[in-house]
Amino acid sequence: MELQAVVRVALRALARNKMRTALTMLGIIIGVGAVICTVAIGEGASNQVQEQIRNLGDNIVFVAAGSVNQQGVRMGSSATKTLTLADAKAIQQQVPAVARLSPGVGARVQVVYGNQNWSTRGSGVSPEFLAIRRWPVISGGAFSQRDVDSAANVCLIGLTVVENLFGTEDPVNKTIRIQNIPFRVIGVLASKGQSPFGQDADDSIIMPFTTMQKKIAGIDWLQFIMCSATSPEAIRTAQQQIASLLRQRHRLRPDEDDDFIIRSPNDLANAQAQAGRIMTLLLASIASVSLLVGGIGIMNIMLVSVTERTREIGVRMAVGATEQDVQLQFLSEALVLSLLGGTVGVLVGVAGSVVVTDMLQWPTSVPPQAIAFAVLFSAGVGIFFGYYPARKAARLDPIEALRYE
Repeated sequence: MELQAVVRVALRALARNKMRTALTMLGIIIGVGAVICTVAIGEGASNQVQEQIRNLGDNIVFVAAGSVNQQGVRMGSSATKTLTLADAKAIQQQVPAVARLSPGVGARVQVVYGNQNWSTRGSGVSPEFLAIRRWPVISGGAFSQRDVDSAANVCLIGLTVVENLFGTEDPVNKTIRIQNIPFRVIGVLASKGQSPFGQDADDSIIMPFTTMQKKIAGIDWLQFIMCSATSPEAIRTAQQQIASLLRQRHRLRPDEDDDFIIRSPNDLANAQAQAGRIMTLLLASIASVSLLVGGIGIMNIMLVSVTERTREIGVRMAVGATEQDVQLQFLSEALVLSLLGGTVGVLVGVAGSVVVTDMLQWPTSVPPQAIAFAVLFSAGVGIFFGYYPARKAARLDPIEALRYE
């Protein structure tokens, strides 16, 4: 039999009992729709986490001043003064896994412009900081190494600071006061939004680290060094090489704890992404149970169909149909039934993901491979559960089938 004829006969047979066919397809529709919808929600969440990872910066390795133990009393993080500019230069020169770095000093600062004031987070960094954080300047320009060398009173401000100090006024080239020291605003940073740790990244002011050291914080050491590894795979290597170098430079004995802290925000973000992928897989696995239930429904209906059409099968065999022809006919009916259900299920799943986005404001994304997998899986369910009824129909005795009433 030609494939086209087989499909045409299968559709005609299914159309005889439209209600029964629709109810049988319902299990496949619900299963495929549930799988598509859950995968879309999981993929949307994963994309959001990946976007947060990209917002963190370029393969960041964060080195911070550590704790110190004074007579049994641990002073907490950033209590040591051993992290210096010389350490930053040594890392840049001797750690091949680090592509670029920025020394850093941070402090909470009060900013005043006109009759407006705002408390924000101030960061003293080098020009490489913006490249490491992938943080463009949308208005004005960035400071240079010359500004760092001269400890210039220049700064870049985030959009939250702009909103609270300037409103709709252009802040570029305006003078603000930070701790009663005049600073010229030379640029506005692009929006970073909320960090994975819940902080408003736009609520910040950035200036040369030498300016922050000498004029704001009043220190000569570094509070942190922000590094960028050469690749995501090199992050772990960079952490190990930096730790080894700093322990050597700080003359720490093997039994002494580190007087610095090394961590990578990517580790936490990647852990969140992995947890999201596992949850998506779990939800999709649970939803796929509906497909199996739908497959059992297909087997049940096909067995009923074989019983109802026993005489028809006998007539087909009597006029020359082979066992293979009969088996192909019933198998094609099960396949068409599952594919129709799978196609409608994909539409239901896509529509469901749109509804979730509109009503619950959850990000969703339907990957094409999920649609292909759902359709192929539903076809596999149809073939698997349709094989036994088709085989049973093919093995009927033609003479007994013709006698069947």
